[in-house]
Amino acid sequence: MSPASSGSSSPEVRDSTIVLLVLNEIDGLTQVWDDLPLDRFARTVAVDGGSTDGSREFLAARGIPVLDQPIAGRGVAFRVAAEATDTARVVFYSPDGNEDPADIARLDDMVRGGADLAIASRFASGAVNEEQDAFRPRARVNQALTWLANRLFHDGPFVTDTINGFRALPRARLLELNTTVKRFPIEYQISIRAMTRGWTIAEIPTHEGQRAGGESKALSWPVGKDHLKVLLSELPHVRVLR
Repeated sequence: MSPASSGSSSPEVRDSTIVLLVLNEIDGLTQVWDDLPLDRFARTVAVDGGSTDGSREFLAARGIPVLDQPIAGRGVAFRVAAEATDTARVVFYSPDGNEDPADIARLDDMVRGGADLAIASRFASGAVNEEQDAFRPRARVNQALTWLANRLFHDGPFVTDTINGFRALPRARLLELNTTVKRFPIEYQISIRAMTRGWTIAEIPTHEGQRAGGESKALSWPVGKDHLKVLLSELPHVRVLR
């Protein structure tokens, strides 16, 4: 069990796990560590994709269990975490400086309040994100993929960010999805499968910071191509829209 707990939180509030998705994130971990709301959660675990920069040692020194992946990939990390934890809810957080630690508890609260999936949106009204710059083509691609997912799979309120990995959901719901993606498009598959099932999807506008420790590991063209593959693979599950 992670170092969690001020005993003031009720058992229901604390029936959740923070999952840290880690691959050479020592700079980000150092930057955000003191702001992580560990006391509010029953557990904190890390899933490590093969760090060699001291991330594992940093976490171990702070009592955080570090789970290994049988093969590399963000999608694999999601499944490793879901299978290894036993709390009712999980919140996925990448400690790279981009994601606001203050939103961890907000996402968990939305799931505890009844949402089947809660997403920290970079494109909702009030969000702050460098990708909103008109000259950032990745933002336009993300929004196009999100529009397609809504148009093809969803008949509920428009979801503004189907791709961001900063999200929370009931652990049982995640296992129910039987995800197959191994790498970055795992979030897109989760969003689409949640849409096809008519789940309640909630969003909060997030303030995204600057990444610590270098460039993103998500290269635009390969990752964009993989998202399109996920979209096409999910087409047989299109719901009959009302």
